[in-house]
Amino acid sequence: MPDSPTAPAVPATPATPLAPTVRAGAPERLSRMISLPTVSAELEQRGMADFDAFRDLLAELYPLTHEHLVFEQPHPLGLLLHWRGRGDADPVVLMAHYDVVPAVEADGWTFPPFEGRIHDDSVWGRGALDDKGPMLVLLEAVENLLADGFTPARDVYLAFGGNEEDHGSAGRAIADLFQSRGITPWLVLDEGGAVVDAPFPFVALPSAMVGVGEKGIVSLRLAAESKGGHASAPPAHTPTDRIARAVHRLHPNPFPKRVPASARAMLRSFTPHTKGAPRLLLQALTAMPWVTARVFARLGGEPAAIVHTTVAATMLEGGTAHNVLPSQAAAVLNLRIAPGETVAGTAERVRRVIRDRHVSVTVLDGSEPSPESATDGPAFRAIEAAVAASYPEAITAPYLVMAATDSRWFHRFSPAVFRFAPLAMTAAQRAAIHGVDESVTFDSLERGERFHRALLASLTD
Repeated sequence: MPDSPTAPAVPATPATPLAPTVRAGAPERLSRMISLPTVSAELEQRGMADFDAFRDLLAELYPLTHEHLVFEQPHPLGLLLHWRGRGDADPVVLMAHYDVVPAVEADGWTFPPFEGRIHDDSVWGRGALDDKGPMLVLLEAVENLLADGFTPARDVYLAFGGNEEDHGSAGRAIADLFQSRGITPWLVLDEGGAVVDAPFPFVALPSAMVGVGEKGIVSLRLAAESKGGHASAPPAHTPTDRIARAVHRLHPNPFPKRVPASARAMLRSFTPHTKGAPRLLLQALTAMPWVTARVFARLGGEPAAIVHTTVAATMLEGGTAHNVLPSQAAAVLNLRIAPGETVAGTAERVRRVIRDRHVSVTVLDGSEPSPESATDGPAFRAIEAAVAASYPEAITAPYLVMAATDSRWFHRFSPAVFRFAPLAMTAAQRAAIHGVDESVTFDSLERGERFHRALLASLTD
C-alpha cells in the first residue's frame, strides 16, 4: 500500500496562541450530529444513507479540518484524517466512533432520542456521550487550532469508526492500514474512561479515569436439542430445561478473582489524595490484592467487573407454541474476559461448569484482552497534563476498561494505547449510556475541547 498522501501545508506555529479561538455553537453542532441515526446494528435495514450523510456533515461543520487534513476512507465506515506535523516523530492517533446503539422513544426518553434536543444547558440524545460528544470535542479543538494557524509538532491522525458497536471492522481496517505502512503511533487515545465524581463508594474524588487496558470479549452460544413432542407428557429434561440449568450453573460467577496491575496502580493513585479511614483502606487494598479481589467482587457492578471475567446471558430462544415441547433451545452469553485469561480458556471453563454433554458451547466471535499500557512514560504524562488544563480539580487515575473499543486493534503493534473521553459524567449519565436519556452538559463540551487543545499543544517533535 502506498505511503499516506502529503497534507496541504499549514503555517508552522511554535505554541498554542495566548488567546485561542473557540467557536460558538458546539452544542448546536452536536445536535445535528445526533439527529442522524447512525445505528450500526440496523445498517442492513436502514442502509448507508445516514452514515454517508454524517460523513458529509463533518465536512460542512469542520471546513478547516477538511481543508488542511488529508482524508482517507480505508473502510466504507472508516474515516481517517491526517494532520501533517512540523517534525517526523511517531504520530498521535486520536479516535472516536460515530455509530450508536439502537434507541426507542417508547422506552421512556424525555426527548426523542434522535432529535438532538438542547435543554437545560445540555444536549440530549443517543450518542451524546457514546461517542459523538467525545468526537465533537476532538474536532472542535482541531478546528479552533487551525483557525489560529497552529501546526502540531508531530503528525496527528483522527480515526473515526462507524461500526464500533457492531464488532468494529472499520476500526480494525484503520489499524491494519497503519500496520501495513509500518507506522507505530506514539500515542493512541480512544473512548473509555471519563471524569467521574466518585469512582468508588470509599473514594469521593473527582477523577479522570484513563483506561490503560481493556478486557477481552467473547460471545458463546449454548444449544440443546431433542425430539420435541406434546407438552402434556414432558421428558425428564427438555432442551429448555437444559439451557436454563446451564445458565443457572454459571451463577454465582465461576471465574477466578484477580486484581490486575492497572487496578493496583489505580488504588495507589487515589491514596495520596485521601485522609483518615479511606486512606488506610486504600493502603490495605493496595498491599493485599487477594483481599481487594474479594472486596471488589462483593461490591458488585463495575468494581466486581474489574477483578473477574463477567458472564451475562443476553439472548434466549426456543419453542414454537405454548403446548409443544421445543425440539431445540439456545442461549447466547456475552463474557468480558479478564486479563490473564483467553477466549479459548473462557469457553472451556464454561463447558466444565455447565457439566452437560447434551449442551453444546460454540464460540460466535471474540477478541483477547489487551495488554496494559505503561503509566510511567511520556504519553501518559501528556494525558495527565491535558487533564490538569481542563479539569484542574480532578486527579488522573489508570483503570481497566470493561467494554471493548476500537483501540483494541492498535494494541497489537502500538505500545501506548489509552482510553479516555474528556467529558464529566455523573453516575446517572454513565447509566444512560446504551440506556435512556443520554445527555452531555455544555460545560463538559467546553472542557473536552480544552483537553484536546492542551494535548495537541503539548506534543513535542
